[in-house]
Formats: sequence, structure tokens, C-alpha cells
Amino acid sequence: MTTTQMTPPYYAVIFSSRMGDAEGYAEMAERMVKLAAEQPGFLGVESARGTDGFGVTVSYWENEEAISKWKANAAHLGAQEMGMTRFYDAYDVRIAKVERAYSGPGERPPVR
Repeated sequence: MTTTQMTPPYYAVIFSSRMGDAEGYAEMAERMVKLAAEQPGFLGVESARGTDGFGVTVSYWENEEAISKWKANAAHLGAQEMGMTRFYDAYDVRIAKVERAYSGPGERPPVR
């Protein structure tokens, strides 16, 4: 699914972080993406991390209720705790309602 296939309005959870200890992070992050994909209301995710450890992950959701249920998921709560105590030196979470979306020429990388 690409973002152009998602019809607004929908919600974006924007998670930006500065990586601390990265050992085991990739495996945990992949498990969370797979688990999120099983949640009602999940639309997709995009993620990028620079060599300096700064990264941004944006997950897309149908509504705020779906976001709240994902935040309260037991496995996700465990991953959040690991993030706070081990993986991240700092992070910010922002939730935004997407009212409009469009793309430029060429194909965008797919949203997982």
C-alpha cells in the first residue's frame, strides 16, 4: 500500500528518536511492525534512520481509537519500556490528522 492509496482523513503517529543502544533493536522493531499490521485500523508504516542515529517512523491509522488500542497493546507496552530504558537516548511522539495527501512524479517507496 502506498500513501496515495490511503484516502484522507486518517491519522499519522510520528515517532522521532535518537538511538542509544541498538543491539537487538532491529529484531524488536520488525516484531512490532508485524504486530501492528495485525491491529484493526492499521494502514501502514514508513521508517528511516540516519547514520547519526536519528530516525523517524510514521505509522498510519484509520482513527484515534485504533491508535489508543495499539498504544495499550501488551507486547507494544513491553517494547515501549525497552525503548525508554535501553534503545533511545531521546524521542518524541506526535499524532496528526491527515486531511490531504498527494505525491509528486515517479513512484514512492511502498508503505509497509
